[in-house]
Amino acid sequence: MRVSTSQIFDSGFKGISRNQYDLFKLQNQLSTGRKVLTPEDDPIASAQALVLTQSKEVSAQFLRNQEDAKGKLGVVEGSLEALGNLLQNVRERIVQAGNTTLGNADRSYIAQELEARFSELMGIANAQDGTGNYLFSGYQGAVTPFAMTATGAQYFGDDGQRLLQVDASRQLATNVAGSELFEKIRNGNGAFVTATGGNGIGINQGSGVIDQGSVTNQSSWNAAVNAGYGQLEIRFSVAGGVTQYEIFDGGGTSLSGAPVNFVDGQSIPLAKTTAPAQDFGASVVITGQPANGDTFTISPSANQSIFATLRSTIDMLKTGVGSVAGGNSSTEFVNALAGNLKNIDQSLENVSRVRSTVGSGLKEIDALANDGEDKQLQYDSSLSALQDLDYAKAITEMSKKQLQLEAAQLSFKQTSQLSLFNIL
Repeated sequence: MRVSTSQIFDSGFKGISRNQYDLFKLQNQLSTGRKVLTPEDDPIASAQALVLTQSKEVSAQFLRNQEDAKGKLGVVEGSLEALGNLLQNVRERIVQAGNTTLGNADRSYIAQELEARFSELMGIANAQDGTGNYLFSGYQGAVTPFAMTATGAQYFGDDGQRLLQVDASRQLATNVAGSELFEKIRNGNGAFVTATGGNGIGINQGSGVIDQGSVTNQSSWNAAVNAGYGQLEIRFSVAGGVTQYEIFDGGGTSLSGAPVNFVDGQSIPLAKTTAPAQDFGASVVITGQPANGDTFTISPSANQSIFATLRSTIDMLKTGVGSVAGGNSSTEFVNALAGNLKNIDQSLENVSRVRSTVGSGLKEIDALANDGEDKQLQYDSSLSALQDLDYAKAITEMSKKQLQLEAAQLSFKQTSQLSLFNIL
């Protein structure tokens, strides 16, 4: 094979250029710390790195959403804690107001304090987050959720939940609807409400006090309500020094069949003893000495807002006991105050339930954040294996390429001077 001078020149030039390019590439790799600078360097690694980078960005966005959700729920948790403390304080004042040694003037002072607590309650209910959105207005973050009324407060929000995508398959509520926290609270014991008087009979004259009652069999009570026995009356009669009671349904029909002797403090089962007999799975306790004609009512529980309970308590304390015109009787006052105290307890229980839900959300966010951070480390490790440069190997390779370039340059210099004309 005949090799011309031009071929020798071209081959040497290409060899030098190739080595210079390799050195240039190694220099860029060393300066950037990356072994894959362009897709042509390693098409497979470049494709895998692109997928991993996209997945890492999505995971990073979830982490940002989790941090956002944690901040929002943290603000809600702070308000719930303040609400719980406020209701606990209200409860203490109601217990204090039930002290029989207090006069109406003392109770009016307690009412004034509860007015201040009512204002605090409105402040908590209309609290805002750092962005100006109301915490407890549902979807309508720009709408003031509660406005004061004569009987409590009116809700202008909705039941919506503001959801935030905190993981690929998980959306988390970052708010609590005001209706759920402040309004959807079952009064009484949650199944029924007890009270004095009923059916137009008037104010009780005796010293009888009814407790909030208890349900021993919820299914039996539900069956009684469905059968039309949710509204009941316990009517008392006194003859010859013997106190008796009889249970009537809402229509005035006797369910006892005959009067039953009353024993102070003894449980009174709520039941239909006339044929066909039916146990309602509930009972009440009446203490004291009811007078002839005194009546106590049992009604199914309904939703009652915290605002209505507190306003009712304030109004009752302002009105006072019957020593002033228009005041409640002592028995009515004690029974009504006990009912409001039970409603405050129901409100506290509801706050605890909501706080538990919020706390579970915060705990879930922490678990998701830990998992997300682990994923970020895994993505970084995988991307490093695909993209990052092995410096020791690259430096060795660069020394080798430098030697090759120097050899190529020297050989090119020598071969480029070979010519027939040099020896003629």
